[in-house]
Amino acid sequence: MSDPVDQARTVLTAAPADLLLSRIRELLDQRYGMVEVDLLQVDYRLAALLPLTAGEAVTEPGHPAWRCFDHQSPMYVEGTAYLPVSMRGERRGVLRVRPVAGESLLPELAEIGTALAHELTAVDPGTDVYRIARRTRRLTLAAEMQWELLPGRSRIRPSFSLAGQLEPAYAVRGDSFDWSDDGDRVWTATINGMGSGVAASMLTTLATCALRNARRAGISLADQAALADQAIYALHRGEQYLATLLIEVDLHSGLLTAVDAGSPRLVLLRAGEVRVQSLEEQFPLGMFEGSHYREQHLQLEPGDRLFMISDGVLDATGQEVRYGQSALDRMLRRTAPMSPLDAVRALLGDLRAFVSADLTDDAVIVCLDWYGPQP
Repeated sequence: MSDPVDQARTVLTAAPADLLLSRIRELLDQRYGMVEVDLLQVDYRLAALLPLTAGEAVTEPGHPAWRCFDHQSPMYVEGTAYLPVSMRGERRGVLRVRPVAGESLLPELAEIGTALAHELTAVDPGTDVYRIARRTRRLTLAAEMQWELLPGRSRIRPSFSLAGQLEPAYAVRGDSFDWSDDGDRVWTATINGMGSGVAASMLTTLATCALRNARRAGISLADQAALADQAIYALHRGEQYLATLLIEVDLHSGLLTAVDAGSPRLVLLRAGEVRVQSLEEQFPLGMFEGSHYREQHLQLEPGDRLFMISDGVLDATGQEVRYGQSALDRMLRRTAPMSPLDAVRALLGDLRAFVSADLTDDAVIVCLDWYGPQP
């Protein structure tokens, strides 16, 4: 009998895009008699695990499915296995399987969950099946555009871990983020958009694509900002512009290079101490013709955590009181033991509780942990 994990990979590769879960269910039924298999995908707001097939959403934090998602480890409860569906740090959800005859099967079932995550990522651009199933309500058109633009929501490599989130998740307009890495460096762009509705989303799309185009040309961070600035100014002639914080981290030395074009706030969490980084605030992208940008540098230490935070976080208002820096500092310190994705989720959860409703202004948070040089 062939190895079940290899067999699962073969089955997934051959399956039609919309039938990945069905094929895994058939395989697990044939091999182990596991007749109930479902995929619980995390929703856009990171607040619910939604079944791909019929069933109730999982929203209570202490549920085994959420513990599996949060800790990224298999859970076994009364004959039911919960398995992380994640790849390269991108958490897609949880595979729920039953009946399972004991915990001895968890390691190979967990590998099947990882194989499913890889295949979901591969087929996602060509089908709407999984996107539709992971939303609790309809996205606005602007939000649809913003989510399609993102590189992912989390990323893990030996030298760093990275996560970001948009709010309000189902109605975000202009705030966004982008990232990329090549093993030697990691780049992030945190965008504090301008305007409302689709117009704001289109402006952010232009900026993101212009920054990607410049980055892929292999030029410096300052020149990336300058080229994106020219692209936006050429179209809007200064009538529309946006604030952006560009970061590049050398993964061998920990040297951080930053260009502050506007911009979202850069906060360093080091040894439990919150330090707002004072950067030279330069013109937003597209405000003036031919702007020149200057780079600044910061030496990171292993274990440092960076937050890139748009003004929608600090300016959020609840009962006529701003969230502000003191509340932000308190929450940032509380996130120290959390992973970047959990830290972002906790911070935005606190922000929503403070406002007692969906945010009226866009907010974006990106969190980056640098662990030190790795082979």
